[in-house]
Amino acid sequence: MIKVAIIIGSTRPGRKAESVAKWVHQIAATRGDAEYELVDIADYDLPLLDEPIPPSSGKYSKDHTKKWSAAITPFDAFVFVTPEYNHGTSAALKNAIDFLWLEWNNKAAGFVGYGSNGGTRAVESLRLVMGEVEIADVRRQVALSLRSDFENYTIFKPEAHHEKTLNKMLDQVVAWGTALKGLRSKDSEKS
Repeated sequence: MIKVAIIIGSTRPGRKAESVAKWVHQIAATRGDAEYELVDIADYDLPLLDEPIPPSSGKYSKDHTKKWSAAITPFDAFVFVTPEYNHGTSAALKNAIDFLWLEWNNKAAGFVGYGSNGGTRAVESLRLVMGEVEIADVRRQVALSLRSDFENYTIFKPEAHHEKTLNKMLDQVVAWGTALKGLRSKDSEKS
């Protein structure tokens, strides 16, 4: 079985990402097709990118980067839970992605976005980033509205139809993550 990280993509006080990610994890854990784990970027206390050498070299000088690298390396795929701030993803999530490169390569990703328009613009900005870090992102995504999926814009109460969409997205993430695992095995044989 592959390992899938559900990444909590916000560090903001009062964030909604944690409750959304726990919902994703709760549903994913019942599937039995992969190992799913919550990864909270807030736990890594990453400063604004402070590595002097580009991450593509894999030569990290900071302990927080080494810890973040060790956390991400074992995963075959990711579900990024992202808020939408000003038509984009959170700066904290973008920063966390930017710290690494090889750890992301030839893996799969899906997205759960939330915001006034379902977080769709945040997801679109992340899709561009995924291409650069060589993550294959799947088409399906979950778009949660602050109006209809959060009581009083704060308490997460997703509409029932989102579970079906989430499962279809997870189907794609697991299939692609499994297929790309073989590609990563071939890459490691070449080195």
